[in-house]
Amino acid sequence: MNKDNNKRRLPEWLKRPMPAGTDYNNTSGLIEGLGIETICTNANCPNRGQCWSKGTATVLILGNICTRNCKFCSVIKGSPLPPDKTEPNRVAELAEKLKIKYLVITSVTRDDLPDGGAQHFKDVMDTVRKKIPDIKFELLVPDFKNCQQKALEILANSLPFVFGHNLETVPRLYKIARSGANYQTSLNLLEMAKKNLNNTPTKSSIMLGLGETDDEIKQVLSDLRTVRCDRLAIGQYLKPSKQSLDVVEYITPEKFDFWAKYAKQIGFSWVMSSSFTRSSYNAHLDAN
Repeated sequence: MNKDNNKRRLPEWLKRPMPAGTDYNNTSGLIEGLGIETICTNANCPNRGQCWSKGTATVLILGNICTRNCKFCSVIKGSPLPPDKTEPNRVAELAEKLKIKYLVITSVTRDDLPDGGAQHFKDVMDTVRKKIPDIKFELLVPDFKNCQQKALEILANSLPFVFGHNLETVPRLYKIARSGANYQTSLNLLEMAKKNLNNTPTKSSIMLGLGETDDEIKQVLSDLRTVRCDRLAIGQYLKPSKQSLDVVEYITPEKFDFWAKYAKQIGFSWVMSSSFTRSSYNAHLDAN
């Protein structure tokens, strides 16, 4: 047996049953019927079965075609269509029918739009609030690399929400995992959000298992605290498609516990760190 293949064989703690059940099927049918895109399906998230069985999902707005080509992601790359003006109403209907109290909204990266899609985020939130006034939002936004100030000014009119943007990995691995992005640009967005969005809670997420070192992880966490990032999610990278990067290492549950304790020690107020943690997974829960 090749040692490298054995090292990358899926360990028992990462095996989950196939999604099924009445509640799962009801959620799936509603999402399909309303023509809603989700990150759950487009990114082949391992938590889809659990989340959909609980009647919740992370909506993916602005289409399912991304202008970037990140090698850790399975979302389709290409030239996206213009924003769908019917999408805010369809998302609102989904939230109402599923009785969602905490809605996580994310999007593909839209470098083709002058505001990076910020107005569409705002339109979705405003429309959903008309149906569900007390709903809470968490945004997981792209880096708005060419229009950060403009995007934040637009979003500021739809507070409150948790503002999330993922660093994804350590700077050294950006060239292979996140070639269209820039580490400092992402940090700048989180810093600007904290300054410009009325002290809104900010959140970021990183994946482990791509070949990063402990020292590199510590530096990323330090950088996030320097820009006053409040919330942190740390999860295992799992190869979502044949074209995606291979897993270099499966991190043990004990090591994820170590990072959770370390992150709390250096000042993060909300930390979720486990093999199946994703930025939107159980985002509504209090974390240790």
